[in-house]
Amino acid sequence: MRDRFPINFVAAPEDAGKRLDQYLVSRLSEASRARIQQLISDGKVQVNDSHAKASLRLRVGDQVSVLGPSQAAPLRAIPEEIPLDIVYEDDDLVIVNKPAGMMVHAGAGATEDARNRGTLVNALLHRFGKLSGVGGELRPGIVHRLDRGTSGLIVVAKNDEAHRRLATQFARRLVKKTYVALVHGWLKPDHGTISSSISRDRVRRTRMTTRRTGGREAITHYRVRRGLDTRFGKFALLELQIDTGRTHQIRVHLASLGHPVVGDALYGAPRELKAQPSKSREPGSMPSLPRNFLHAAALQLQHPRSSQPLSFSRSLPQELEDFLAHLEAE
Repeated sequence: MRDRFPINFVAAPEDAGKRLDQYLVSRLSEASRARIQQLISDGKVQVNDSHAKASLRLRVGDQVSVLGPSQAAPLRAIPEEIPLDIVYEDDDLVIVNKPAGMMVHAGAGATEDARNRGTLVNALLHRFGKLSGVGGELRPGIVHRLDRGTSGLIVVAKNDEAHRRLATQFARRLVKKTYVALVHGWLKPDHGTISSSISRDRVRRTRMTTRRTGGREAITHYRVRRGLDTRFGKFALLELQIDTGRTHQIRVHLASLGHPVVGDALYGAPRELKAQPSKSREPGSMPSLPRNFLHAAALQLQHPRSSQPLSFSRSLPQELEDFLAHLEAE
């Protein structure tokens, strides 16, 4: 967000009819939509010298002013007694098998309410008390992240020195991360590398995109384990490795090929799998999958103190195994 206020705009003909919050997202590309809405609710945005709602529809010539930064409520991680699947632990690090549905830490738009409850950080603070402080008060011990809807292995640093050494391994691409995903359609060829750069979507700020220039480098390698031809369509079970760790990297890369991850409605996957008439005389639908079919299955790294190689793996969680078995049975 810019440092000098007020920030003034005048609505052009092409802006007529746009919502105020959508208009400001397009003008303040460095601010998320949640941040913009916070500014508006805090009374920091005026249209024609009057406070306005986020839903206000602009007219040609409207004068929009951002008066100052929002006063967001302070965030802090809160210890909570939440069960954890600890794969490995010593004095320097912890390897956790994170379930889908759990946020790693409170997001930038969160406040101290339900959105900051149930996070991995909260569970770790209750279990271990103190973790590395390199990532700040909101992200103690967090060296890398997994999306909320993604399950699997994540490494956590117990002390600052371990955190710095682990972060160096990630920066030098020495950490090997392997994922398993189920996607719509069959990929051709059955193995390859996706190297499209990734940026934040200008319109839908919760999404990332490969369609903008000047994004951050992102590299994903994939291999098809097997293809499925079912009455609900064709699917491919993939094994993937990533050299970089961009936000939503695997999801946006696969969606850019026209093969979104099953369950990932944000990137174009259907919310429900429906039987194809040509495949079956009986209409029907699969049970919906309340998460993305994406799992961080394996992790290889060097111990931050001894430099000894460490390797961990976890099979698909039961809900994904059951979904896959149901789909294959069809």
